[in-house]
Amino acid sequence: MILSTLDWSFVIGFFIISLGIGIWSAKWGNNNADDYFNAGGKMPWWLLGVSMVATTFSTDTPNLVTDIVRRHGVSGNWTWWAFLLTGMLTVFVYARLWKKSGVVTDVEFYELRYSGKIARFLRGFRAIYLGFIFNVMIMATVSLAAIKIGGVLLGLTPVQTVLIAGTVTVIYSSLGGLKGVLITDFIQFFLSIGGAFIAAFVALQHPKVNGLTNLLAHENVVDKLDLFPSPSNPEVFIMIFLIPLLVQWWSVWYPGAEPGGGGYIAQRMFAAKNEDHSIKAVLFFNVAHYALRPWPWIIVALCSLVVFPDLDSFLVAFPHAKDIINNDLGYPAMLTFIPSGLLGIVVTSLIAAYMSTISTHLNWGASYIVNDYYKRFMRPNASQKEMLNTGRIITVILMVFTMIFALLLDNALSAFQILLQIGAGTGLIFILRWFWWRINAASELSAMISSFFVAIYFNLIHEAIGFNPLPDWLELLLGVGITTLVWITVSLVSSPTSTTVLVNFINQVNPGGPGWKRIVEKAKNEGFELTAKPEKWKIPVGILSMIAGTIGIYSFLMGTGLFIYGRHLSATILMAISVGCVFVLKKLWVKLK
Repeated sequence: MILSTLDWSFVIGFFIISLGIGIWSAKWGNNNADDYFNAGGKMPWWLLGVSMVATTFSTDTPNLVTDIVRRHGVSGNWTWWAFLLTGMLTVFVYARLWKKSGVVTDVEFYELRYSGKIARFLRGFRAIYLGFIFNVMIMATVSLAAIKIGGVLLGLTPVQTVLIAGTVTVIYSSLGGLKGVLITDFIQFFLSIGGAFIAAFVALQHPKVNGLTNLLAHENVVDKLDLFPSPSNPEVFIMIFLIPLLVQWWSVWYPGAEPGGGGYIAQRMFAAKNEDHSIKAVLFFNVAHYALRPWPWIIVALCSLVVFPDLDSFLVAFPHAKDIINNDLGYPAMLTFIPSGLLGIVVTSLIAAYMSTISTHLNWGASYIVNDYYKRFMRPNASQKEMLNTGRIITVILMVFTMIFALLLDNALSAFQILLQIGAGTGLIFILRWFWWRINAASELSAMISSFFVAIYFNLIHEAIGFNPLPDWLELLLGVGITTLVWITVSLVSSPTSTTVLVNFINQVNPGGPGWKRIVEKAKNEGFELTAKPEKWKIPVGILSMIAGTIGIYSFLMGTGLFIYGRHLSATILMAISVGCVFVLKKLWVKLK
């Protein structure tokens, strides 16, 4: 494709605006490391919520949704829709607790909650593993999607794509810190949403599609429209619906949907003005991410089934892209039909999606390395200015490694898949460690080790020694079961966290509940000072709010789909349920304060 001068003006203009925001933030907003990594803890909920949404819309997100729809239909999206349960639990239970903790990063939590050398080891190890190794691999996969889009839409080589987009991103990220990232994300959010709707509108106008009515009646599409997978195909029903809803959401560590909150979602919560702003930010994120955003992507994916019914049709249309032909190419392939002018907006929106994700991961990863490794273990007396400058240097280093790894990713993809599975089965410990005093640093270490070896076994050993391959869902269940059994056993037999640390944790966070009664009684008997004010345990109300919020968002998501399908009565009923859930949440919200 050839972009017109008007198209290029949108792209270049966005680059200039992003760089300007970075320079402005560096001059007026970043005086120390606290400003650089959590924006001074003074940000409003709407800016933080929009930033979360912009970050989770990475370049590869519409490609992933397209791949799912082409393979499994609309109902295949339950593999990620199920993570709404995690998100709503974070909103109504963990957002307030994270803000109370007062930490700069969620990795710092290890030494707030646990004691001894093992707690220090966990903090340092997780800082490097998540902040550098895991983070670079995530950014490399996002960059790989950008390479595909840059090759199909712009005719750029992989090196040109990562150099242009990566250089602009690292400049404004390293200069502006989190505040610069948040402001740029605000612009990127509206660009991304606008680009997605333009892409859906143009896809529906394609001569082979000829409008929404014809699309829904097309033979390539009619069997892809179900909102729920049919139990008549047990394998698919279990894999993409039952397991995600019953097990996956609480057991698997997934960036942006960590059980109990964490990662860059936690970073946004730390940057909030107060606890209420922290809760509202995560609530807005979940509403926008699950209820408002999926359908434009889904429509484009369905249209791609009409225009490009199989992989061979991609090869005919894009012979120069034969090495990257897959179902995920459906989204960028449909973008090639967008006319000049609108194409510039859509391409800019995809660049914005890439930059918002990468900039967040750069700042988030640098915060781990600087706060939880450099200052904690290398330079304990480092000044705020030194940490700020080190953060900028680390940001650049992370981007350099991302660019290199993105160009080599085809050879390292299997290793990356193993790393993604290492966290499977550890999710429950992240949920319960706030409410059960017996969980300690040894619990988390044993969970990490056991899940690692389970992942290695199923990926490298199981079939090599002659066993038949197992379904993915069964591997997940086995991994979760083994890991959970291991860490619970270790929790019960290992030395508990010191009473001093546990009492300090209660005084700081005051999580409450029956899981802390023994420590409260012990503290009173041994003369420890308990400064936390006794209050009614809010977790039951939080769980009720989670359920109401989940039902409301799912009803809105499904109702939107049914309106698109023309089933107006069913859609209206679901929308009414969604509105009812809003009134329930208003009543429960008062009790959460």
